[in-house]
Amino acid sequence: MVPPRLTLVSDNTREKNETAASEHADAVRDDKLPAALSDPEDVVNHLSKSALREKLRRLEAMLFASSQPLDAKALARCLDADDDVVALLLALQAEYQDRGVTLMRVAGRWQFRTSDDLSYLLERQQKEERKLSKAALETLAIIAYHQPVTRAEIEEIRGVSTSPGTLDVLMEAGWIRPRGRRRAPGRPLTYGTTEDFLVHFGLDNIKDLPGLADLKAAGLLDANLPPGFTVPSPMDVAALMPDELPLTDDGDEEEEEQETLPLEHSDDGDEADEPGRPEQKDGDE
Repeated sequence: MVPPRLTLVSDNTREKNETAASEHADAVRDDKLPAALSDPEDVVNHLSKSALREKLRRLEAMLFASSQPLDAKALARCLDADDDVVALLLALQAEYQDRGVTLMRVAGRWQFRTSDDLSYLLERQQKEERKLSKAALETLAIIAYHQPVTRAEIEEIRGVSTSPGTLDVLMEAGWIRPRGRRRAPGRPLTYGTTEDFLVHFGLDNIKDLPGLADLKAAGLLDANLPPGFTVPSPMDVAALMPDELPLTDDGDEEEEEQETLPLEHSDDGDEADEPGRPEQKDGDE
């Protein structure tokens, strides 16, 4: 068996190899950096742009992963405490302005949606949506523009009675909700729109509903309108109005309990005055 041959390598040769490898790595690293970063200010700008890009990537990932619109508070969890979330979202919205999906703000929250000009590509749906009746559309419009409004007020505006099923359909769709009770005899329920209503119709706020001029321009109103015809300005009234009571009013329950309590007998001899009971006199046995 022939023993293996050993080759002696001098220290000078090994040092030359290590030096060449180090110089090659530095050259590769320098090639990756732009030539304009030789100035310290350019280096700072490059790092700030990299940090900005990383923050936009985080927001982009969270918005794509969520099936529901996200508000600025939820998105701020992936950023630093001193970051301007709204400014970053506007920057991300500008980047997606001419793409197949756009970043939109609906109901005060943010969500990626298909561009309007490409919506025809997604017209095919697996389930058939049920169209609202004319009465339901009229009722929904009255609630949106006049909220908070009661059923009697809806019927007064429409001029006809409103079926309870119409309100049930709108509540099942998640577009209206009972707000409270009106401070009036009978304490009728008041109705208002929901956040799902804003999301479905692509509105950021209830005030974004079209006004009189917009409805005329869209051809939804007749040109010969009666004198003094106006369209009310919808209000964003999340809290109860002064003429509204909360749905769970403890005062109503207390009044009902007082009405159902049985009469208590006093201790001043009222029991002797009960009908059909003879009065007892002194000396009677």
